[in-house]
Amino acid sequence: MAVIALALVASACTYTPLTLQTSIPPNAESSVLLAADGTELTVLHSGENRTEITLDQVPRYVIDAVVAIEDRRFWQHSGIDVRGIVRAARRNVSAGEVVEGGSTITQQFVKNALIGSDRTLDRKVQEASLALQVEREFTKEQILEYYLNTVYFGSGAYGIEAAARVYFGKTASQLDPAEGALLAGLIKAPSTYDPFVNPEGALERRSLVLRAMAEEEYLTPEEAAVLDSTDISLVPPDPDTRYRAPYFVEAVKSFILSDPTFGATRQERARLLFTGGLTVETTLDPAAQAEAEKAVDMVLSRPDSDPDAAVVSIDPDNGHVIALVGGRDFFDGGPRSKFNLATQGRRPAGSSFKPLVLAAALEEGITLDRIYEAPAELSLDITGGTWDVENYGGSAGGRVNLVEATVNSYNTAYAQLIVDVGPSDAMAVAARMGVESPLQPVLSSVLGANDVSPLDMATAYATLAARGVRHDPVFVTRVLDPDGRVIYEAPNTARRAVERSTADQVTAVLQQVMSRGTGVKARIGRPAAGKTGTGQNWGDAWFVGYTPDLVTAVWVGFAEGQVSMVPPTTRVRVTGGTWPAQIWQLYMGAALATVPATEFAPPDTSPTDGDQVPTPDDGGVNTTTAVPGGQLVTDVVGMPTALAEDILTRDGFVVVTESVPDDELPPGFVASQSPPGESIVPGGGEVVLRIANGQRVRRVPEVLGLTPEEAETELRARGYEVEAAVVADEDADAARARSGLVWKVEPAAGSAAPEETPVRIWVNP
Repeated sequence: MAVIALALVASACTYTPLTLQTSIPPNAESSVLLAADGTELTVLHSGENRTEITLDQVPRYVIDAVVAIEDRRFWQHSGIDVRGIVRAARRNVSAGEVVEGGSTITQQFVKNALIGSDRTLDRKVQEASLALQVEREFTKEQILEYYLNTVYFGSGAYGIEAAARVYFGKTASQLDPAEGALLAGLIKAPSTYDPFVNPEGALERRSLVLRAMAEEEYLTPEEAAVLDSTDISLVPPDPDTRYRAPYFVEAVKSFILSDPTFGATRQERARLLFTGGLTVETTLDPAAQAEAEKAVDMVLSRPDSDPDAAVVSIDPDNGHVIALVGGRDFFDGGPRSKFNLATQGRRPAGSSFKPLVLAAALEEGITLDRIYEAPAELSLDITGGTWDVENYGGSAGGRVNLVEATVNSYNTAYAQLIVDVGPSDAMAVAARMGVESPLQPVLSSVLGANDVSPLDMATAYATLAARGVRHDPVFVTRVLDPDGRVIYEAPNTARRAVERSTADQVTAVLQQVMSRGTGVKARIGRPAAGKTGTGQNWGDAWFVGYTPDLVTAVWVGFAEGQVSMVPPTTRVRVTGGTWPAQIWQLYMGAALATVPATEFAPPDTSPTDGDQVPTPDDGGVNTTTAVPGGQLVTDVVGMPTALAEDILTRDGFVVVTESVPDDELPPGFVASQSPPGESIVPGGGEVVLRIANGQRVRRVPEVLGLTPEEAETELRARGYEVEAAVVADEDADAARARSGLVWKVEPAAGSAAPEETPVRIWVNP
């Protein structure tokens, strides 16, 4: 079908008269994206879903709806409606919000189809001048036809015909008045009123359209009221618009649209990608991707209240990104959900950044036996003032070497280390290892103050897993043209970032982080190394770790900003060792389930006299340890049930499971065990695993300050037996102030206690 286009050339004072041109665009071919196993991820079409129709194919009531809500005086004005601008301003002031715009349909058409949407004075003047010319050259019917074929209705639909098919599964000529009013309402803000995402908002907007139609006498008030009571009946979203691993697909598109290999300009690259018939071979492993998404959903099991997560998983041997989770719901989460938290999101890395500084220290000749004081708090004199540092939770470590400083994540020890290394040198090493985000060379960078992406951290840790060799992350391996010719092949970017001995020593330390330090909840029953990270005020939480075969970075936080992840905002106080470690554990355990466990290579450096270079320990491998009088029970709390059972059964124990409520762990994880981990029991003994069932723990309510009658009512309602004692508070003043009220409770408020547990309350006389 021929496409009618308007060609207008404008200058500041004079405009060339309108000319009408007819052209037939070249046939476009869709491009296909393939996963690493050759299966199809998605097909990329031209950027616009559009089918042009003539105005006589649009029902009159649909036209009336569009005119009523977008440009009431369309049939009377000459392209610019001064009266409409004044009326809109009055209505907006009266309503306290923008309920009506001042641009005419003609101006909107000029903006959408001819000059773009820049909000500059020049553009507004140009828009007005061209609108007047369009009105002189074309009839109102022609203008409205052009407009209805170009305006965006959301969900990829350009034009009224595409919108009718996307939302209602019918042609524009088959739309009823209620459907037409709903589509007319989308024009102002398609993403805001998208009925797939915000049906309530779409209905409210439709009500406004119907009232406008009644005011303009296109409908009677009675007809408008009947239509306003009609429910939305949408067709399911086209499955062709949904595809696997959408955040990974977006990263692939971004790569091609930004690489000059595919064209000199972004426009040329977009034309090639969407219409060039390419075959794009990617690195995505569909099975690993499914496990990554499943792990996030299992741990962050309450999407209405839980924070968001990002996951990046990389093969350290070549940099191939095999799985990527960039947000909660790409398709139905609204406009904000399209932001890729894995590649575009940048947040402070917390202590997960420390291994990169440790690598820089080793590169400078600082050895792992270097001793630092690790007090709970430390003040360092720096240029221009004092830097105050404190350890997480107020812990103090005394005199520690760099192994213990890392395993226990002592901030005060690492603050002294960054002074010795120098922040500029440390940031240079981090950049060499794969952190692409800008890094400020400041002392606080050692504590993860710089904003980095999960992709940055996965790439840097992959350098450690590859024994100091960095590979740039790879999303696309090859691109073929329609004739099967290779027009792109991923280059080999391997280059040494740090010495092999440096990477091996850091790996050996990070194995101990997982076996006995802050990362114990991430153990997966095979050699693994990793580090936790927790942002200031619990606004971000990280776990980044690896085996010799696979590297994965996990970030948890709220997409909208650094919201403190502490109760009651979240179910638990979120640190790197809680939900991020659990997501990492669940994903890595599943992704590597069929991969034989391999050991890390021991450090290839021989320590000099006095050096205490750590050698890799079990890295979290849970094996039976023979001890006098029995066997050592592995601590499996926080592990998925299947993994815990497998470890204990291999060790010769009989495993019994019980279902229990638990606030901290998702369903299917071990909440507690009996005997506890590290206990010694006879070989073949029984280990009871209490498995979280997704129910909340019954906790003693807060009753301090209530009368005994109120307290008893509250406690009995929660299923507790109550024992009351009239005993005066030891503080005489407090006893007088709270006469007749509860001043003490056992168990304390907030304590986990089963039903029928006796709760004692002390009441002042």
